[in-house]
Order: sequence, then C-alpha cells, then structure tokens
Amino acid sequence: MKRRQGGQFGARLAAWMLLAGGALAAGGCRSDMQVQPRYDPLAPSTFFDDGRSVRPEVPDTVARGHLPIDQHFYTGKVNGAPVETFPFPITRQVLDRGRDRYNIYCTPCHDYTGSGRGMIVQRGFPPPPSYHIERLRQAPVGHFFDVITNGYGAMYSYAARVPPADRWAIVAYVRALQMSQHATLEDVPPEERARLLKDTK
Repeated sequence: MKRRQGGQFGARLAAWMLLAGGALAAGGCRSDMQVQPRYDPLAPSTFFDDGRSVRPEVPDTVARGHLPIDQHFYTGKVNGAPVETFPFPITRQVLDRGRDRYNIYCTPCHDYTGSGRGMIVQRGFPPPPSYHIERLRQAPVGHFFDVITNGYGAMYSYAARVPPADRWAIVAYVRALQMSQHATLEDVPPEERARLLKDTK
C-alpha cells in the first residue's frame, strides 16, 4: 500500500516537473520574441554617425501613387493661374463626400450654409467672408482649393488633414451651397420645375 502511494507521488511529481519545465520553455520563447534588438521611435543610436536611429529619406523620394505631376489636381492651378474647372466629374457621391468633409472641417468657422457665422465665430473668432458675396461667387474653383491647401488670413492649411480628392469634393459642395442661396427657377430641371409649379398652385 505504501509502495503504491509512493509510486503515485513520484508520478505526480514527475508530471508537475514536466509541466513546470514546459512553462519555463514557453516563457523563454516568448521572452526571446518580446525582447528584440530594435530601436524605439526616435531613439538615439551609436551605430550611425549622426547619432539617430531613424534614417533620413532619400532626397526627392516620392511614395508610390503620390507623384504630384498633375498641376490641376494637386495645386488647383495651371501655369500659376487658378483653374475654372474640376479635375474630375462631380457626381452625387462626390457631393456627399464633400458635404461630409465640409461639415467636419469647415462648419466651425463657415457654418452649415457658408455664411461665415460658425460656432467659434459666435464665440469671438474673426469671421471669414461669406461664400455668398459676389467676389467669392465669381471666384474660380481653383481659388477655394488653393485656400484649403495653403491657408488664407487666419485660416491655416488643411493640406495635412484633407487629401486632394477630398479638397475638391469640399469645393464642389461649396459651389452647391452658393447655388442653393442664389438659385432661380431656371436652374431647376424641367421635370422638377413642372412639379414645383404644380405644387405652388
């Protein structure tokens, strides 16, 4: 009986030792994977002569798909002059995207109608000009794109926050806002015009 108990104890001890050894082995593997010879972002380095671990970009390097060779699309200008046209067709999807981006980035100053009475203006910030003044109604679309890209007056650049395609979508939506405040019956498509006239009778 005692011999049997001793055998069970030995088997249990061996099992526990095997389990403990496996746990240590697994922990050791994890440690090797967790502690790697690497640098944290912007950490100093004694390996490179300039003392930095981050390597500078090669001059004139351009990320794939980001070569700004299309002046119209990337600057809103051609030969230094603001363009009068959009670089791609303006669809309902583009306008919806422009409204979405405009409501995020532009309404704090320009408000939802483009009149320049946004929430921070109501709290004392200098008001931007209304989009509905004649000067801006006649301004080329390239002007708005350039302002979003480079800033103007108290407005800072949004180039780092809003990619070029979204800037154009915002400009398209600004044009829609301008039209919404100055549209006439002649601007309404004929089929819709007939329905509107019928509803007013």
